[in-house]
This record gives sequence, C-alpha cells and structure tokens, in this order.
Amino acid sequence: MAKSKVRETDLYAPLKTFLEGQGYEVKGEVGAADIVACRGEEDPLIVEMKTGFSLSLFHQAIARQAVTDIVYIAVPRGRGATFRKALKANTALCRRLGLGLITVRLADGLVEPHADPAPYQPRRSKHKKAALLREFAKRTGDPNKGGSTRQGLMTAYRQDALRCLEVLSNCGPTKAAHVAQQSGVETARRIMADNHYGWFERVQTGIYALTHTGEKAVIDYNEAIVALSPEPAPK
Repeated sequence: MAKSKVRETDLYAPLKTFLEGQGYEVKGEVGAADIVACRGEEDPLIVEMKTGFSLSLFHQAIARQAVTDIVYIAVPRGRGATFRKALKANTALCRRLGLGLITVRLADGLVEPHADPAPYQPRRSKHKKAALLREFAKRTGDPNKGGSTRQGLMTAYRQDALRCLEVLSNCGPTKAAHVAQQSGVETARRIMADNHYGWFERVQTGIYALTHTGEKAVIDYNEAIVALSPEPAPK
C-alpha cells in the first residue's frame, strides 16, 4: 500500500501539543502565520511549516520577523544521510538569520528543536582565512572559471605538481633536489613522494621519473604548463 503524501497540516497537532506543554495558547492560521502561540505578556511566537526545506519557507519566516523576534520554521523529520546533511546546513542558516528550527517525527509526533531564535554572532576562523589567502597568493594567474565544479580545479598545489612534471618531462629521471631547483618548487620532493595525481615514481633513492599517467598528463595539461612557464627575459 502506497504511503500517503505528507501535508503541512500533519505537523500542526504535534507542534500545538508541544507548545501548549510550554505554557502557550496556540492557534493556527492567524493572519499570514501558520501558527501563532502566546504566553502572558511575552512577544508572540510564530511557526512557519513546510513539508521540506525550501527557499519559500525561509522567505515566509523572515517576513514574520517584522511581527516578532521569536520565529521558527518546522519540517518533518527525515531519515538518512541526505536529511542529516540538510538539517545541519539549514540549522546553520537559521542561526545566521536569527530563526529557530524544529523537526517533527510524524511516526510518533516527537517534536525536536534544533535552534532557537537569537541574534547571529559570526565566529571567524583565522585558520580558514589564512588558508584562503595563502591559496590566493600562491596560485599563478586565474586558471579557473568561477562556478566550476570542484573536481579538476587548478589549485596552487596542482600548479606546483605541473612544474615538477615539466622538469621530469624535459630531463628524464632526476634527483628531487634538482627538480626543486629547476622548477622553483621548494616542496618538490614531498609532492613527488606523495604522488597525489599518480604522475611520479621513485626509481632510485632520491630520484624520480614520470609514470605513464604522468607522461599522458604532460599532453593533457600542455596549455597549463605553458602558462606556468616564465616568459623569457628580453634581450
């Protein structure tokens, strides 16, 4: 037998029971709000419901902030990694927007708050900022179009690996120290030893050569390698 489609109204009874347990008087569809709850002289609490996370749900909740600071969004509790990932991302978004977030497990009516409305206070990550600026400064040129998929992006690390690739392509099996000197990549030995792209192999102690994959990469990345090569000094 096929499962019946979840409706927004399925969330109402569990939410009403939960809020009444907190001492609120609860009414549905008051003005433009899905749920309004009042308790004594406090500001009203508003809940906007949807059967899943959506941009329109956030739009509605933000609009209700013109009425009160206590605004929640509510969605059915899902299962699996996809929902957990969405819940984590949308909880973070709610905190940024000063919204609360509630899930309702329809199987048994369990109501679980994940975030409460509060002013957002951003926490800066000095480590992430330093890493971003380091990658920006070290990357040569602007090889990627904004909006490209993450796979295959030209990072500063890949550019350094390509510089090592070019030296080995021109010189054959070469000492790591010589590769570092010729390429200008101080970390050449580590890059070739880590062999993240499968381009390098150690043929003797401290000596590296190209693999078949590396030889193919010389052709595949020819334009990028040329772009990385320094222009000859004017005579």
